[in-house]
Amino acid sequence: MHFNPYGGAAAHLAAALVNADPASTPADLVALLHAHHYAPVRDLDTAGAAAVLAWARRLEPVFDRAPDSIARLNALLADAATGPYLSTHDGRAPHLHFAPEHAPTPDRVRAFTASGVAHLFCEAPDRLGRCAAPGCRVVYVDTSRNGRRRYCSTRCANREQVARHRKRA
Repeated sequence: MHFNPYGGAAAHLAAALVNADPASTPADLVALLHAHHYAPVRDLDTAGAAAVLAWARRLEPVFDRAPDSIARLNALLADAATGPYLSTHDGRAPHLHFAPEHAPTPDRVRAFTASGVAHLFCEAPDRLGRCAAPGCRVVYVDTSRNGRRRYCSTRCANREQVARHRKRA
């Protein structure tokens, strides 16, 4: 399933941040941002990394689709987004931004991910999820064709299927 850039790339980045190791270094987070094609990443020091990881903890409950998800998302948007505007930086086609281009990286990441998760939540809230395997805490964005993803990976799905089979046998 294809989503707009905020509901797609930004929501995937939000999930990756939630799944990131809480002990991630600034270099680890810069690598994660680059892996999700988030640019430009200017500087990310220890305080910035701590701010991004704290933000990830605030994003996490939305993936559980709790009854208060709308209130949580509104709080995230209020804390992160400064107001949408169009930009054409780096030779790209016009696109929306929700934080000033020259703001510190943590501020831009917050605005990008909050807006992305909110866009996706409005389009298809059931596409945000957490792995159904016992003990697995990984969150994901379901881009499957039928929208019925329950596990973070084939490995978790297979492990659960084998466990069910053994229990029946």
